[in-house]
Amino acid sequence: MITSVDALDTLLKENPAVLLYFSSPACNVCHALKPKVFAAAAERYEKMVCEEVDISIAPEVGARLNVLAAPTAIIFLDGKEFVRKTRAFSVDGLLDEIERPYTIFLG
Repeated sequence: MITSVDALDTLLKENPAVLLYFSSPACNVCHALKPKVFAAAAERYEKMVCEEVDISIAPEVGARLNVLAAPTAIIFLDGKEFVRKTRAFSVDGLLDEIERPYTIFLG
């Protein structure tokens, strides 16, 4: 779990593919969707690192990335944001959007 802006910066610098999943304790959808998102990402993209950010614990991380609602999923490739989905999104739709750029960046 990412709990600080410094940890976020390190994560993005050290990993070529990152999925950040923003949640909050009061969000039941967040808790139901997270295991599906993480499992599907691990299955389809072996080099992708998946991390959760609880915006009630680390609001500064959410503020840094302009996350205003939970759940929000952001996928970074080479430290740059490629896909952002908020609230109602499909797991496959989220991961389908980065298939081509992921392949280009990470073969």
